[in-house]
Amino acid sequence: MMMKMEYHNPVLLKETVGGLAIKPDGVYVDVTFGGGGHSREIMKHLGTKGKLFAFDQDEDAQANVIDDERFVLIPENFRFLKRYLRFHGVKAVDGILGDLGVSSHQFDVAERGFSTRFEAELDMRMSKKNDVSAYSVINEYEEAQLKKMFFDYGELKNAGAIANTIVTARAEKEIRNSEELKSVLSRFLPAHRSNKILAQMYQAIRIEVNQEIDALKEFLLQSLDVLKPGGRLSVISYHSLEDRLVKRYMRNGMFEGEPERDLYGNFEVPFKSIEKLIMPTDEEIAINNRARSARLRVAEKK
Repeated sequence: MMMKMEYHNPVLLKETVGGLAIKPDGVYVDVTFGGGGHSREIMKHLGTKGKLFAFDQDEDAQANVIDDERFVLIPENFRFLKRYLRFHGVKAVDGILGDLGVSSHQFDVAERGFSTRFEAELDMRMSKKNDVSAYSVINEYEEAQLKKMFFDYGELKNAGAIANTIVTARAEKEIRNSEELKSVLSRFLPAHRSNKILAQMYQAIRIEVNQEIDALKEFLLQSLDVLKPGGRLSVISYHSLEDRLVKRYMRNGMFEGEPERDLYGNFEVPFKSIEKLIMPTDEEIAINNRARSARLRVAEKK
C-alpha cells in the first residue's frame, strides 16, 4: 500500500486558483498534481456538476489521490494533455493550472537525486518510466551536448570547461553519484558561491533528463487548443527559462520571434493578460522557502 507523502505547502495557492475564476459547473485541469494542494483548493469551488482532471507522471504523487467522483488523476506527463483529455471524452475545458518545476517532496527524498544536499545516485527522473537518467547524461553524452546543456539550461558561462572536465574525468572512471560529480567539478565550486553554482548545474541536468523545456512548449501549445474561449491559464514558474516561455506564449502565442502584423500594424494574439506578474510575499517565502523564485502569470483565451 502506498503511503501518503508530505509535499509541503503549495505555492501562491489562493492567487493561482483565484486566477482561474472557477465556475461551479466547469471543467478544470491541474497539470502538476503533486501533493494535491492546488487540486483540493479547486475542488472547494466546484459544484456537483464540476469536474477536475489532474496530471502527474511521478508515481509518488498517486498516493495523494483525491477520493471524489468529480476528480480524475491521470498518471502521465502534461505534454500529453490533449491526448489524455480526449481519452476521457473531454475536448474543451474552462481552466488549466500548472505549478512547474520540482516539488518539495521530490527535493526531500534523497534517493531521487534532485537535491544538492544529499549524497545520492545520479537519477533526477520525475518518472521512473523515463529511460534517460542523470547517470546516463553525465556518463554518456558527448562533450558538445553537455556544453549546450549547461549553457542553455544552467545559464553557466563556463559550460565548455565544465563539459570538458566531466568528459576527461569519466574517461578514467565512471561518475556514479552526486558526491563523485561534486568532486569532479570542485574547481568550479568556490566556497562562497558553491551552492548557487551547483544548483544551476543540477537544474541543467534535471531539465535535460526530463525534457522539461520541450514538455512545457508542448503543454502550452495544447493548452490553447483545449481551452474554451474565455478559459483561463494560470502558470507558476521557478526559473527564467520557464518564465520567458510562459510570458512570450501568453503575450503573442509564440516562443520566439514576433507575430506577423496586418496592413495596419496590428496582430492577433490568442490570449489576453489577466494579471500582471504575481510574486509571493515575504511572509509566504518565510513559511515556504520554495516560493522565493516563484512567478505566476494568468491569461485568458480570447
